Amino acid sequence: MSVLPVMKHKIVWLILCGIWGSTWLFIKIGLNDLPPLSFAAIRFVIAATILWIIVAIRRNHLPQSKSDWLMLAGTGVLAFTVNYGLVFWGEQYISSGLAALLQATIPAFGLLFAHLHLPAERMTLPKVLGVVLGVAGVGVIFSNQLSVAGPRALAGCVALVVSAAGAAYSNVLVKAHGGKFEPTIIAATQMTFGLVPILLLGLTLEGNPLHFRWSTSAIVSILYLAIVGTVIAFILYYWLVQHMAVTKSMLIALVTPVTAVILGMIVLGEQLDWRTIAGGILILSGIAFVVIRRRKKEEPELVSTG
Repeated sequence: MSVLPVMKHKIVWLILCGIWGSTWLFIKIGLNDLPPLSFAAIRFVIAATILWIIVAIRRNHLPQSKSDWLMLAGTGVLAFTVNYGLVFWGEQYISSGLAALLQATIPAFGLLFAHLHLPAERMTLPKVLGVVLGVAGVGVIFSNQLSVAGPRALAGCVALVVSAAGAAYSNVLVKAHGGKFEPTIIAATQMTFGLVPILLLGLTLEGNPLHFRWSTSAIVSILYLAIVGTVIAFILYYWLVQHMAVTKSMLIALVTPVTAVILGMIVLGEQLDWRTIAGGILILSGIAFVVIRRRKKEEPELVSTG
């Protein structure tokens, strides 16, 4: 087998680490001016519109059966209403570092759900050790930002954990049942179903979006999150899920906090400290536990998914 498809998977994986590592910064910037639920909803309205235009241009085939529509609708609610709605809401009350740590539990939930739904991706000791090391690494990086004060902060933590579980379960279900769909169809359909509850809640609780403070930074943040952090990222991600073990693709959640810290150093002039170095080593070690296998075990998997 040619090494080219394998390299393509790795390149897409690294691109997604970079994109989703940068979104934490833009979410934090946007929340300075925009209310959380409406911020998330408008991001997805823009992104879903772009995705449906792409679907129309490419003439992708829509789902035909009721079960397919139900699967995409259900996973859309998990991936967007539950996941992003709770992330945007919860990050108001906790530090971005603590939010990143709690979101880094996505691979842990993914191991459990994949074990239950995907016979080819059973839980193993190396996988468990790898995820534990990775989450510990994220914890080390943000060990100076992990305090929780008051009931709202605790509620924010619970929201981030539930969001991580929702994202993981959605990814596993898409891996199990969504292989026949184009990534653009999966993203567009999920997003359409998932954004409706967030949009309605935003309009009810936060008012008319025309009355928000639309600063330049808010506009730039929402456009970046919609186009790069959503349209491009989800097309790439669902392609990756179809061509890579979902437990490996979800390891992106362990790398994005490191990317966020690096961007903070570049954009905000933050200093590199021992936490970042030690945590990065733990994360890389954890990924190695999950990813690195003997060549003779890896090749059949790549042939079957490539």
